[in-house]
Amino acid sequence: MQAFEGIRVLDLTHVLAGPFTSYQLAVLGADVIKIEAVDRPDMNREIGPIADLNDAMRGSHFQCQAGNKRAMTLNLKTDSGKEIFEALAKDADVIVENYRSGAMDRLGLGFEDIRAINPGIVYCSLTGFGNSGPKRGHAAFDNVIQAYSGLMAATGDPGNPYQVGPPVLDYGTGAQAAFAIASALFRRERCGEGQHIDIAMLDAALMFMTSNAVNYSLTGWAPVPPGNRGGGGGPFAGYGWYDAADTLLAIGVVTPAQHVRMWQLFGREDLAEEARGMRMKDMETNRARDEALLTDIVKTKTADEWEALFNEAGLPAARMRSLDEALSSDQVASRGVLGDPLPTQADSDHMTPTVAAFVCSEDGPSVTRPAPSLGQDTDVILQDLGYDPRAIAALREAGVV
Repeated sequence: MQAFEGIRVLDLTHVLAGPFTSYQLAVLGADVIKIEAVDRPDMNREIGPIADLNDAMRGSHFQCQAGNKRAMTLNLKTDSGKEIFEALAKDADVIVENYRSGAMDRLGLGFEDIRAINPGIVYCSLTGFGNSGPKRGHAAFDNVIQAYSGLMAATGDPGNPYQVGPPVLDYGTGAQAAFAIASALFRRERCGEGQHIDIAMLDAALMFMTSNAVNYSLTGWAPVPPGNRGGGGGPFAGYGWYDAADTLLAIGVVTPAQHVRMWQLFGREDLAEEARGMRMKDMETNRARDEALLTDIVKTKTADEWEALFNEAGLPAARMRSLDEALSSDQVASRGVLGDPLPTQADSDHMTPTVAAFVCSEDGPSVTRPAPSLGQDTDVILQDLGYDPRAIAALREAGVV
């Protein structure tokens, strides 16, 4: 039995962070019903590199986080639409929405409204800045929060900050939200009460910069873009990127014991002896010297050669790989992060979904159903609520579904 089997989730989200939240629950067995506006479906249905899929409202950006879900259309601005949503909410366990602050309250479908008919509801609201503060209600996307949070200012080259490439804050916020929902469901098992979860992308971003934020509180120093030589904020050589004979090599030598093994690998027993007994603070003394030595030594072999030598010595190192190299590697194949290919429902195309970043010994995450088409399950869901075909046809004629 998967962790969330028997849990019903009403998914009122769009774009990335919200859908990724409910996807975490869907891969572990939750019955997730994605509810989209009749005239404004999730914009991600039209985003992706394959035009035919986008035109068919099945863009890859949508499909990659909609597996295992069911889908219905519903106009929440109509009385009938609200009535249907309330009927679904009465028996739901979780509601996830990522509209602007207060939007669901204005519809009469906010947390307090739903709690009145379902005291056990776990109601999760995702926004850019949260439901409090002067930025409450301001729209945001991943890049906006990267700029506002200080993440972008701490990334890139000195004097030239970069946006982190993939939308890490969208996905990271979704993962945080899923954890919060799981925590709220666990609490409900103990006390019987539901609750409202208010999660902001800004707050998630600051959690991902925990050490930076805490260090600032102690010193008043904010990180600046370190480039590839920055050592991740560490005061010593051996943690960063170095030019091998062919391409970049990432080295993660941090502890004094690791420095001993690294210098032994390089045939520098004198420096290995020097590193013995050092504390972390002592390694800053010779940083400039060590950086110069590392730079010269790493250039003498290819990145693959160094990766093999470092790993054999029990030291972290990796050649910079492209995404296609990573996805086709034996290491990734040995894990469960990639699922079985699923049909895209466009000719014979198939796509391989990412499933989860963990493997469970029993009843772990899986994706067995492809992303649904727009409104694919509307009729079945309405029938389960007691609507007959004639009533469903009338709802469709009125633009409710």
